[in-house]
Amino acid sequence: MTPSSHSDADTGPEAKTPADPGSGTGPEAPADADADADADTRNRTRATRAHSFNTAAAQYAANRPSYPPALFDAIEELAGRSLTGAQVVDVGAGTGIASALLRARGAHVLAVEPGEGMTAEFRRTVPGIPIVRGDGNALPLLDARADFLTYAQSWHWTDPARSLPEAFRVLRPGGALALWWNTDALDVPWIAAQTRRIERYFGDEQASKRGTGSKEGVAGTRTERAFEGAAHIPDHAHRVVRWSRHVPVDTHLANITSHSIFLVLGEEGTEAFLAEERAHLLEAFPDGQVEEVYDVLVIVATRS
Repeated sequence: MTPSSHSDADTGPEAKTPADPGSGTGPEAPADADADADADTRNRTRATRAHSFNTAAAQYAANRPSYPPALFDAIEELAGRSLTGAQVVDVGAGTGIASALLRARGAHVLAVEPGEGMTAEFRRTVPGIPIVRGDGNALPLLDARADFLTYAQSWHWTDPARSLPEAFRVLRPGGALALWWNTDALDVPWIAAQTRRIERYFGDEQASKRGTGSKEGVAGTRTERAFEGAAHIPDHAHRVVRWSRHVPVDTHLANITSHSIFLVLGEEGTEAFLAEERAHLLEAFPDGQVEEVYDVLVIVATRS
């Protein structure tokens, strides 16, 4: 997972222009101004969280979970084509977790990543895979270049109104756009309890990234939102793959605090949470080994 930035300017007939302060008339003008202010605040918050990963790239690479082989089996089945020998563009490639697995699957991988810190960690972690700076809203690639475009933990940082047409521009006919996310399996009691503690600590902001208590809930929530804002919703299919890993308590804590909501909180606030959370985890896992359980949601849309 890593963000795609939103710095490229709006252009064309839908481009936004600064409002003339003297042009607002009637009762709608103040409401529009309030809406614009709220949107600006959301965009600033989103940008801050998106770029927070660049200061924690090594932590991210060392502690984030990988993906199971069954995920790539599902991608191939939903796409109706093999990854072996395919030209794959991995967008928002981050530190290279998915890129390395795609290469191991036999794909020819080109990575795209907007962040300087993440790009540097990628080059250190997965040498031999080419990487270019760019983001999903304006891909620095030629038309019809790829058999697959993949977004591992990164599609939600893009604007589907722009990133979906970009993806289909870069895909060859019959090519596939594959999006996936590791989500917490909230039907596992200790994970549900931890999620409630995080939500109490941060409020509702954290709830949007977590699972929803069942595989069906995960799929329904993410698939509904995946293409929100796009002019056209493509034909797509999805699947949920459950998997788990066993890691030391310290690795688990470093994993969850590598998420943007913790990164923007700052060291003092994060340490206060960690002190309490460590005690809860050791009560649940006296041997110090945590079983993290994930439901990976994968969505595949194919270009006709």
